[in-house]
Amino acid sequence: MKTIYEKGSGGVEQLRGNDEISVIQKEAMYQQIVEYSFETTVIHSRHKVLYINQSGADFLRAPKESIIGANILDLFMNDYKDIIVERIRRNEEENIVGQLIETKVYRMDGTLVEVELYCHPVYFGETKAIQSIVRDITPRKEAQRKLRQVIDEVSIPLVPVLDGIAVLPLVGMMDQYRSEQVLDSLPKKVQGRHLTHLIIDVSGIYNFDEVVAQFLYRINAIMRLLGITLIYTGFRPELAQKAVQAGIEISSVKTMTNVKMALRMLME
Repeated sequence: MKTIYEKGSGGVEQLRGNDEISVIQKEAMYQQIVEYSFETTVIHSRHKVLYINQSGADFLRAPKESIIGANILDLFMNDYKDIIVERIRRNEEENIVGQLIETKVYRMDGTLVEVELYCHPVYFGETKAIQSIVRDITPRKEAQRKLRQVIDEVSIPLVPVLDGIAVLPLVGMMDQYRSEQVLDSLPKKVQGRHLTHLIIDVSGIYNFDEVVAQFLYRINAIMRLLGITLIYTGFRPELAQKAVQAGIEISSVKTMTNVKMALRMLME
């Protein structure tokens, strides 16, 4: 079919009447759009790469010729391959669009990068295939890790008050994540400070549950192994009740009413 164009009102060429763009023209236009996209775009079928745009080749650090024909699964870590295989199967057999996921892929030079992956079924010519969009999120993830590191430092403020004595005030919600965070960070923070006593003030903790009771018991055991005597202040009755309900023995934990009383006792 011959395609005829005419000038539109804005001087732009438009299709006249019922003339349609041929399948070949559509594919050529689509490929041109994708080729100049900044997004890494890969089209694959039965695990074999059929097409990759220039951004994708740049991202994978290899010429297109060495990527086309390769096995798409070779990009993924062994731990992720089963998940990716099932995802591809559902795309191909059940025509299900794959949801956006975060994973890691290998570039052709062996470097590992964190990515977002989105895929959906397409036709590449006459071949039923999958188009995958890959976004490099390594810089974003690194920024998030650095931010979390800063937050962790701020949320575990170890305050030296006298020779061999420091205070750690805990404020806010103590959930499983934060408990593990303190358990991991605190031994590193006290290292090299020559502490003999550590006062942990729990009066600012919002929640008192089994997680908190377990945390207090574990951190006491860790500090004892490090040769540091732990004193809890601001210990409210409801925490003791929760500990008993959880079957946690906290009779060995040393407590004082507040930080001032703990310091006075240590100075005397």
